[in-house]
Amino acid sequence: MGEVVREMLISHDSHETRVAFVEDSRLVELYIERAKKSVVGNVYLGKVHDVLPGMQAAFVDIGLEKNAFLCVDEVISQGEPLDAAQRHIQQLLRPGQQLLVQVLKDPMGTKGARITTEITLPGRFVVLMPFSQFVGVSRKLSDDERDRLHAIMAPLVPEGVGAIARTAAVGVAEQELVADIEFLTRLWKRVERQSREALAPEIVYSEMDLALRMVRDAFSNDVHRLVLDDKRLYEKVVSFLKRTSPKLVRRVTLHKERKALFDEYGLYPQIGAALERKVSLPSGGYISIDKTEALTAVDVNTSSYVGKRNLEDTIFRANLEAAEEVARQLRLRDIGGIIVIDFIDMEQPAHRTQVSERLQRTLERDRTKTRVMEMSKLGLIEMTRKNVTEGLRETLMTPCPACHGEGMVLSDTTRRVSVEGRMREILVSGRSSAYLFGLEPSTYGLFSAPGNNRMAVLRAETGKHVTIIPDVDCAGGEVRVLMEGRHGSDPSASE
Repeated sequence: MGEVVREMLISHDSHETRVAFVEDSRLVELYIERAKKSVVGNVYLGKVHDVLPGMQAAFVDIGLEKNAFLCVDEVISQGEPLDAAQRHIQQLLRPGQQLLVQVLKDPMGTKGARITTEITLPGRFVVLMPFSQFVGVSRKLSDDERDRLHAIMAPLVPEGVGAIARTAAVGVAEQELVADIEFLTRLWKRVERQSREALAPEIVYSEMDLALRMVRDAFSNDVHRLVLDDKRLYEKVVSFLKRTSPKLVRRVTLHKERKALFDEYGLYPQIGAALERKVSLPSGGYISIDKTEALTAVDVNTSSYVGKRNLEDTIFRANLEAAEEVARQLRLRDIGGIIVIDFIDMEQPAHRTQVSERLQRTLERDRTKTRVMEMSKLGLIEMTRKNVTEGLRETLMTPCPACHGEGMVLSDTTRRVSVEGRMREILVSGRSSAYLFGLEPSTYGLFSAPGNNRMAVLRAETGKHVTIIPDVDCAGGEVRVLMEGRHGSDPSASE
C-alpha cells in the first residue's frame, strides 16, 4: 500500500469559506464557515447565571443567545486542589460571579455552548496552558522525538504556566519553538489585560478564522499541497507560514484556472453523496447512516454483493470495506457523540478481530479524538468521537417543512382520508349550502384523479354543493375555505 497523497483545498468567497482535505482524490474532511462563525476556542469574561447543585454544573452568561454550560469537572480550583469527592459546584461558583472561560463546543440545537475555565492558547507548534504547570509532548510522536522536544521546551516555558508540544512540532528547530512560546506568552498577557478591563459578559479573545485556523492546526509535512482560490487569503496564509513554517511555503499554490477549485477536483458530487443516507461500497454493498437524538447508528448490508467463495468470506470482505468507509464518513460528515456500527454477523472470531483492527487503523488518520470498544458477538461496535461542531449535515441542510425532520411524510391515502375528513367536518357544522375549498396542488390531484370522485360522496352525505381547486398557499394536509354561500338550487337562494 503506497503513500497517501494528501491535499488541502481552501475556497473562499463573500458568502463562505470551505476547507477540504483530499486523500488520493477522495474527499475525507470538509469544514464550512459562514456568517454564523464557530465560537470554539473563543475566550470570554462570563458571569455565572445559575448554579445547579443537583447537576453539579452552572450556566454562565457569555453574551451568546443561550447561556453556556459549565460542569464541575471543567472548573479550576483556586488555592489547594480538591479531591473529586470534595468538589461541589456551589463551593466553587456563586451567581453573579465573573470568571474567564473558553468555549469547548459550539451551541447545538437547544443546547448552549460547552465551556471550561482551563484556558488553552494554541500556536503553530505549542499549546500554552496558563493555569497549568505541566510541560508535555503529543503522544502521537515517537519516544525519541518526545524526549528531544521536552528537553528543549522545559527551560523555555515561563514559571507558573504549562505547555504541550503539538504533533506539528516534529523535527522543528529550537528557535521555532522559542518564537512560538514567546508569541503565546505575549498573547496571554494581552488576554489577561483585556479581561481586567472588560465588563462581563464580553469576549476577550477571538479564535482565528477557519482558513488560518486549519492552516495552523492541520497543514504539516504530511500534506503534499495547499491550494487556495482567493488571492488575498493566499497572501495572508503565505505571510503566516513565513513567520511560523517557512519550509512549507513552497507547498502553497494559488488556483488560477478558470474552472472553480472544487469543480477542478470533482468535490461537489462527493459533497452531495455525503448528505445521503446510504453510501455505496466498492463491492456492491452499502452502509446506511441514521442520526438520532442520542446516537448515530450505522448499518452494514451486502445488498447486491454475492461474493465468489462462500457466505462467510462474502460477509467478511463486505465488513472490511465498510470499516474503511465508516471511518471516512465519520470524518467527512464530522459526526460526533456515541456511534454504534452494526456489522454483518461473522462466525469466525478472527474475522471480527480483523474488521475491528481495520476500523481502528483507518481512524488513526482522524484528527478528532475517537474511542472504539471491542466488537460484540453480534457484530456491534460502540465508539465515541469528540463532538465539537454541529457537523456537515446540519451545516448544509435544514429540516424538511413537510416532515419536520422525521424523514417521512404521510402517505397519499392517509393524506386524502385526513383532508376528506376535515372537509366533512366543515360541511356538517357549517350553515352555508355551498363551499369552495382550496387544497395544496398535489393533494388536489388525489381528489381529481379518475376513480377518486370523493366530491360526489361528500355532496350525497351532506346535501351541500362542494367544489375544490388547487391552492399554492395551502400546506400538504391543510383545507382552506375560499368561499361559502348559497347554491343556485338552494330554495332559500331566491328569497
